[in-house]
Amino acid sequence: MPSTARPLRRLGFLTIGLFDAADPGRGHESTLEIIELGERLGFDSAWVRHRHLQYGISSPVAVLAAASQRTRRIELGTAVIPLGWENPLRLAEDLATVDILSGGRLNPGVSVGPPMHYEQVKEALYPDTADTEDFSYERVRRLLDFVRGEAATDFSGVEGFEVFADVVQPHSPGLGRRMWYGGAGLGSARWAGQHGMNFLTSSVVKAEDTDGPLDFAEIQRSHIRAFRARHPDGDAARVSQGLVVIPTDSASPGQRAKYAEYAAARLPRTASPQGPARLLFAPDLVGTSEELAECLNAHAAFREIDEVAFALPFTFAHDDYVQILTDLATKLGPALGWRPAD
Repeated sequence: MPSTARPLRRLGFLTIGLFDAADPGRGHESTLEIIELGERLGFDSAWVRHRHLQYGISSPVAVLAAASQRTRRIELGTAVIPLGWENPLRLAEDLATVDILSGGRLNPGVSVGPPMHYEQVKEALYPDTADTEDFSYERVRRLLDFVRGEAATDFSGVEGFEVFADVVQPHSPGLGRRMWYGGAGLGSARWAGQHGMNFLTSSVVKAEDTDGPLDFAEIQRSHIRAFRARHPDGDAARVSQGLVVIPTDSASPGQRAKYAEYAAARLPRTASPQGPARLLFAPDLVGTSEELAECLNAHAAFREIDEVAFALPFTFAHDDYVQILTDLATKLGPALGWRPAD
C-alpha cells in the first residue's frame, strides 16, 4: 500500500460539550476549560460538535465566541453546523463576528440535509415554509457567497443618518478560505472540492457501492482523493480526519477498563452498513500511543492527510478528557511526527 512521508502537521480534537440539564453552566465551563487546556498543550485546533434539542452544545458559535476570549492562538472550529437549522445570511454574520473577535481563528464546518426528526420539529422551526425549505447544497453555496463577500442585497448607501452595506458586515476577508464541509459520501466530497472548501471526514462514511468492499479506510481514502481531484489546490487541499482515538499511556486501571468497555460496546455497529444511508462506522481506537501510531500509519486514509481532529468520546468525565488530551499531545502526536505549537 502507498504511504506518505509527511509527518502529522496539525493536531486537533473534537468535543460534543455535554451538560446536565439541571446545571448547564458547569458543562459549558468544562468545554471552555478543555479548549484552554488544548491551547496550553500546543494543539493546533479545537472543534465543537453541534446538537439541537439535546444536552450538548446547541450554539457552538456562541461557545466559540467565549473561547476566543480565553485563548490567543488555538484555532476554533465547528464540526459541524447542520445548515438545515440555519438561515445562511444570519449565520454568515455570526461567523464573521466571531472570526473578527478571535483574530481570524474560526474554522466553520457545515453540512446540509433536512434537520434530524424533521417531521417532529418542522412546525417549530419553519411554521410557514416547512414544505418549501431547500436543504440541498444550494444552502451551503448561499452561505459561502455571503461569507466571501458576495452581495446580499441590491441596496447600499445612506438613508437618513444610517449607512447600509450590500455585503454581510463585518466582513472577515480570510474566513472564506477557512470554510469546511463535513461529508460522509462521495458526492459531498466532490461538491466540497469543486466549491473550494476544506473537507472534514470523520468516523462515519457511506458505503454507497453495494458491490464494493466494506473497507472503511479504503472508502474514506476514495473520498479524500475525489475531493482533491476537484479542488483548485489539488493535492494541497486541506482534509482533516476525525477518528475516535483514545491513548491510554497515563490512564489509570479504571480508565483503561472504561475505555475498553466503551469501544467494545460500539464495535458491533462497525461490522456492516447501518440504515438506509448505508453508514459504515470506524472502530474506536484504544491503546498505547505506540500501538495507536502503528495502527494509524497502516490506515489507508490516514496516510493521505497531515491534519486530524481526533474525537473525544461523548460520555466521559472531565478528568478523562484531561488524560486523553495530555497523552495525545505529549505521546501520540510526537509519535506521528507532530510538534506542538509555541
